[in-house]
Amino acid sequence: MSQYVAERGAPVALERYDQLVAYFETACKSRAEWRIGTEYEKVAVWAANGSAVHFTGGIEEVLRQLADRYGWQRVIEEGRLIALQGDNSSITLEPGGQLELSGAPCDSIHCAAREFGEHVRQIVTIGKDLGIMFLGLGMQPISPLNAIEWVPKHRYAIMGPHMQRVGSLGQRMMKQTATVQMNIDYASERDAMAKMRVGMGIAPLLTALFANSPINDGRLNGFKSFRGHIWTDTDPARCGLLPFVFRDSCSFADYVDYALDVPMYFIVRDGRWIDMTSRTFRQFWRDGFQEEHARLADWGDHLTTLFPEVRLKKYIEFRSVDSQSPELTLAAPALVKGLFFDDDCLWAAWDLVKRWSWEDRVALYHEVHRQALQARIRGIEVSELARELVNIAATGLDRQRPDGEDSEALYLERLRELVRRGRCPADVVIEQWNGQWDREPMHLVAGTAYRMTP
Repeated sequence: MSQYVAERGAPVALERYDQLVAYFETACKSRAEWRIGTEYEKVAVWAANGSAVHFTGGIEEVLRQLADRYGWQRVIEEGRLIALQGDNSSITLEPGGQLELSGAPCDSIHCAAREFGEHVRQIVTIGKDLGIMFLGLGMQPISPLNAIEWVPKHRYAIMGPHMQRVGSLGQRMMKQTATVQMNIDYASERDAMAKMRVGMGIAPLLTALFANSPINDGRLNGFKSFRGHIWTDTDPARCGLLPFVFRDSCSFADYVDYALDVPMYFIVRDGRWIDMTSRTFRQFWRDGFQEEHARLADWGDHLTTLFPEVRLKKYIEFRSVDSQSPELTLAAPALVKGLFFDDDCLWAAWDLVKRWSWEDRVALYHEVHRQALQARIRGIEVSELARELVNIAATGLDRQRPDGEDSEALYLERLRELVRRGRCPADVVIEQWNGQWDREPMHLVAGTAYRMTP
C-alpha cells in the first residue's frame, strides 16, 4: 500500500469534474519517456522458529540498520520509524510488517535487476545479523493472523476495523500477504484504456503463472494463490475485475465514475487523520465533512485505496502477482514490459483473451486461485495460454533490446521452463512440502529464504 505523502504547497480545491479527469490526462508521457517501476514485498520470519517478525524489536530495527549502513533517509510517524526514502526509491511497510521496496522507474529490466540485487544484498546482510529471514512466498507461512503485530501507521488503524465490516479476509490481506506489483506509463487516454483492458483480461493468467501462496498457518490451504483468493473477500467495492474496462468506449471518465462511488478511507488535515469510511468520494465532494471540503490531493490519496487487479493512477499498476523467490521475481516486470511496451505484443496478448464473456472472466478469476495453470476456460487449459503469453513477452523484449546489452528476455527463462512443464511456483512448494520438507515448517523456511545473490 502506498506510503502517505503530505500535500505540498497551497491546497487545490476540487471544484469541477474535469479536474478529476485531468488528473489522469496530465500523466500522459511520450513513448521515449516510458519507464517501468516494480514494488517488491517480502514477508519476514525469525530464523530461530519461523514465526512472523514483529514491527517492534524486529522490522523497525531492520529499517534503522538500513538507514545507518546504507544511507536511507528515515520517515518518522508518531516517533516510530515506519519507512525509508532514497533518491528515486523508497522502502515502506505493509500492515503486518511486510517489507516493500518501491523501485525507481527504470528504462530496462537490467536497471531493475541491479537495484533489486543491491536491495537483496542489503536485507540479507542485515537479516543475518538480526536472525531474520525474508521469504520468497506470497503469504506469511506459519504465524496465524492474531500473532502478527500491526505496524503503527495511521491509515492502518482506519483500514483494519473497516476491513472487518466489509469482508472476512481483509485483515489477512493486510497482515499476511505479499506481492510483486508492476507500474507502467501510458501515452494517451486511448493507450491507457487499451492497457487497462488487456491487463484486466490477462490478470487470471498472471495469477496462474506466479501463484505462490499455498501455505499459511503452518499447513496447506487448498489454494495455489491464497493471496489471490483473499482479495475476493476483502472489500467488494474496491477489489477484483472491473467490467467497464472491456467496453471499446472506455475512458478516463469511466474510471473516475467508478472511483467516485467507492467508499473512502481517510483524509489528512494538519496532521490529523480523519476517518471517512462512512461516505463515498462523491458524497464527500458534494457535501463536505465537518467543515472540510475535497481537495485534489484527497483525490490522489483516494485512488491509492482502490485495489482492482489493474489500477489507474498517474501510471497503470498490475496487482495479480504473488511475491516470488529472487530467482523468479524479475520475470514479473519482464513479462509486463515485453507485452505492454510493444503494440504488436499488446494486441497479441489481447487476442488470447478477447473472446471471453464477462462470466467467463469472473469464473476463471476465481478458478485460478485454486488451480493456477491447471484451470480451464472454454476447454483450454490455462497452461497453454500462459506458455503463449510468455512467448509473446519474450518476442517483445527481444525487439526492445537495449543497445549494447543482452535481451531482457533472459529474465523470463526460469518462468518459461516452469510453464513449459505446466507448473507454477506453488506446485514446486507443494511438492517439496509433501516430499523432502516432510511438512516441517522450518524446512519450508529454509527452502524459501532469500540468499545473497552472486
